[in-house]
Amino acid sequence: MAAPQDLQYTAEHEWILVDGDTATVGITAYAAEKLGDVVFVELPAVGSDVAEGKVVGEIESTKSVGELFAPVNGTVAEVNDAVVASPELVNSDPFGDGWLVKVTFSALPTLLSYEEYSAIIGE
Repeated sequence: MAAPQDLQYTAEHEWILVDGDTATVGITAYAAEKLGDVVFVELPAVGSDVAEGKVVGEIESTKSVGELFAPVNGTVAEVNDAVVASPELVNSDPFGDGWLVKVTFSALPTLLSYEEYSAIIGE
């Protein structure tokens, strides 16, 4: 599954959809594929403050454990409870129903474009 061109990305294989002052965050299909079958997702609490580049959650698969990093400074506005209940959504629909958190932010850091992210993963 190719990464959508209308999103922004991080070098940690997260995608970001910006809507006003809210960033919806998930992991890319590339990251989900490398992790393998996701069996557990731990997300931060709604209302918690997050800092760009800091670990805010964990994604466990049958092969390994991956960390979820905050791509922005802000406050967690919403978490995807469906992913916590059904972690396999991260694999089956990483750019849709498999989103992880929504963060309200005041300033957006420099993120990667589709082209820049594609170059990192060799697509």
